[in-house]
Amino acid sequence: MCCKMAEDYDYDEVNLNVGCPSDRVQNGRFGACLMAEPELVAECVSAMQDAVNIPVTVKSRIGIDDRDSYGELSRFIVTVAQGGCNTFIIHARKAWLSGLSPKQNREVPPLRYEIVQQVKQDFPHLEIIINGGITTLQQVNELLHGVDGVIIGREAYHNPYLLVDVDRVIYQQESPQKTRHEVALALIPYIQSQLAEGVRLHSITRHILGLFHGVQGAKAWRRHLSVYGPKAGADENVVLQALELVQV
Repeated sequence: MCCKMAEDYDYDEVNLNVGCPSDRVQNGRFGACLMAEPELVAECVSAMQDAVNIPVTVKSRIGIDDRDSYGELSRFIVTVAQGGCNTFIIHARKAWLSGLSPKQNREVPPLRYEIVQQVKQDFPHLEIIINGGITTLQQVNELLHGVDGVIIGREAYHNPYLLVDVDRVIYQQESPQKTRHEVALALIPYIQSQLAEGVRLHSITRHILGLFHGVQGAKAWRRHLSVYGPKAGADENVVLQALELVQV
């Protein structure tokens, strides 16, 4: 399915995720449990590479259960790289396949950024990208000294305005910063074009609920979008009305 999606859409890469520890994923014999089968992951990567003309990347943990030694992780990297993967996105926590929920697996196992940085030192020819528990651009700057890239996951979703300062902090480029209101208004033409193609408003607005995180009126913004966004016929006016509920 991933290969077909990569052909049908304009993706830059296709990612094989072997980092998810949920029971449902394990029951399908995919996700983090596949870290115990690096040869199979390598075969999957090779087959995917044969089917697409874009890079195949792999997202993993630093280990699973008691198989969390650096030697195990190194073997996984070496084996999967032989299958044709040159880019590894590594969540700097191990995963417990039983006993912890997916949410707990994102919070309970300790973060080991140094392990991912060691991977980059030992495999300098590979692109190593780190993620897990990264909530500030200052953290991004610090971690970039030891890896090729950094992913902000949940924080970028819950507090997307965090990214307004990326150009200045990460790339040292001075550019005018849009306010939260300006960001929301800039989204209106996109919303209109998507609605014209049959996309429901809620499919867009549910991703911007955190735009006013920490600002007076944020709760009213979220509530208005959550209540009126899913309604039949909802359009860009729902967003404009929600904006009126937020303090400038």
